[in-house]
Amino acid sequence: MIIERPSVSRGEVALDWLHSRHTFSFGHYYDPAWMGFGVLRVINDDTVAPGGGFAPHRHANMEIISVVLQGALAHQDSAGHSGVIRAGDVQWMSAGHGIEHSEYNASQTEPVHFLQLWIQPERLNHQPAYDQKHFPLDARRGRWCVVASPEGVAGTIAIRQQTTLAIAHLQPGDVLEVVLEVSKRYWLHVASGEITLDNRSLVAGDALGFVEETGALTLRGGAATSEVLLFALPA
Repeated sequence: MIIERPSVSRGEVALDWLHSRHTFSFGHYYDPAWMGFGVLRVINDDTVAPGGGFAPHRHANMEIISVVLQGALAHQDSAGHSGVIRAGDVQWMSAGHGIEHSEYNASQTEPVHFLQLWIQPERLNHQPAYDQKHFPLDARRGRWCVVASPEGVAGTIAIRQQTTLAIAHLQPGDVLEVVLEVSKRYWLHVASGEITLDNRSLVAGDALGFVEETGALTLRGGAATSEVLLFALPA
């Protein structure tokens, strides 16, 4: 089964400092048909105006991953972690039994565009935890670069769920395989640009879910440079 989630059908929030599109139900956007995909609970596509941001707020029992596409995002939390996340950086915060954090645009002149991803943890009420890593463009150009995995192998971020997240940066004409195993479910999200996946054309914000699918699909870069995320999730 292949599930289609077009960009234009996502939820939307438009404020003076924030423009956000929600792939799944979040905040004031609620659609019972889109409560998540397996353990993948949130994909928020956020653009925050210069100086704007999310004031301190609390989360618990969620693996929260931020992927910055453009600009810089400043993070601070009640466990003492702080830092600035820039394009190519991936940040992980395991909320565990509870943590308070804030996220602000680190620039007073340029917007920041980032994805925030929530994954349900394998076990509840861990100690909160944090990690941040940079994945250079060369590691993502024309190939899948695993940025998060359960074991944290080969320099990836170790997350508390049997889920792998890979990111690819595609130039026009680049070709890449998407290999599916029936023992997992997959979610492919186009973060920017445009691609084709076999006979499907996808643009920024479009996504496809794969359940009980096997085989290899061919992904091609379109007319614009693209960033693509691929989640391999428990079946």
